[in-house]
Amino acid sequence: MDNSLLNSKEIYHKSVLPREVLEQLNIKTHGTYIDVTFGGGGHTGSILRAEPTCKVIAFDWDKIALETNGAPLKEQFGERLELLWGNFAHLDRLMKKHNLSKVDGILADFGTSQNQIHEREGFSFRKETALDMRMSPGHQKVWARDLIAKMPEKELATLIFEYGEDHNANKIARAIVQARGKKRIMTTLDLAQLIESVVPIRHNQRIHPATKTFQALRIAVNHELDNIVTFLKASVNYLKLGGRLLCISFHSLEDRIVKNFYKEQKNTLTILTKKPIVAGEEELFNNPSARSAKLRVAEKCLQVCNN
Repeated sequence: MDNSLLNSKEIYHKSVLPREVLEQLNIKTHGTYIDVTFGGGGHTGSILRAEPTCKVIAFDWDKIALETNGAPLKEQFGERLELLWGNFAHLDRLMKKHNLSKVDGILADFGTSQNQIHEREGFSFRKETALDMRMSPGHQKVWARDLIAKMPEKELATLIFEYGEDHNANKIARAIVQARGKKRIMTTLDLAQLIESVVPIRHNQRIHPATKTFQALRIAVNHELDNIVTFLKASVNYLKLGGRLLCISFHSLEDRIVKNFYKEQKNTLTILTKKPIVAGEEELFNNPSARSAKLRVAEKCLQVCNN
């Protein structure tokens, strides 16, 4: 693999659109907010610091992230922070299980943590690890290597094209099927080098040719798009009148789901962002991973909304 494409800087996670999230949440005195994608805790911490009387209920299905990043915030903010292990797709179940009532705002950042991508097995082709990609091993059994070992070529090509939006999908799927007939593809580098052999790196190419296939497999393994749909349907029921729903997407598949959901809920939600909010020049300079982030905001309104 061409290591010139790899960034030698230390990888760590920065929450995207921090200022915009605080502005759009419209944080109230003694308000209660849910961060359904706790991750590194950046957004949760910002909300708690912005209003000293508010409370945040934070979810994450990555137990390691919740324990590691939640501990210092819990020590700092005490009872104002409640940490719950679970997938945001199970919002309804978690709210009922913990006897939680309606809240003043819900935030969902659908981006995968940079820490998780670069430190957990299977997410990155920057280093050789088992081809896993499960965000929550405690909840999931199927690995990425299981998918590419068993999936028929046509289905694999469709997955890479639809979830990875990669026009080389047929070529990559064919190469995977041919290669697995000789030897099982077990690691991240096995897969990345195979893709590189059929889709060579071009001069000044911004992303590695394996990037989109890795994205497609990650989405499939973790049922990411289905989870977003399930979460959105439940979220409206847990917003107070005037409460806001903020969703940050990182690729067109996610953004389309959010955009269409807001439109479908026209009798319940007022869309506050006709166009998605994106990162400004200063944030992009300090956090290049924010370049794909799109924030859409809607507010729960009285009975029938006037959109």
